[in-house]
Amino acid sequence: MKHLTEHLGYIWTLTTGIWAQEKGATATEYGVLVGFVAIVILAGVGLFGTSLNGVYMDLSAGVQTALGIP
Repeated sequence: MKHLTEHLGYIWTLTTGIWAQEKGATATEYGVLVGFVAIVILAGVGLFGTSLNGVYMDLSAGVQTALGIP
């Protein structure tokens, strides 16, 4: 997760530097921004899904152990 935030910080610095040189944003720049947001959302959902899967696997193992199911 630390690497993801470092990369996002780099991307943010890069994009703000590019956009600071112009007065207004074009549709292409908004498209790039939407693309970055989509990538971040997909990465977050993927990481959350993997973590949630681990929680449910631990919960399932605990229930099976409590019930004596092999």
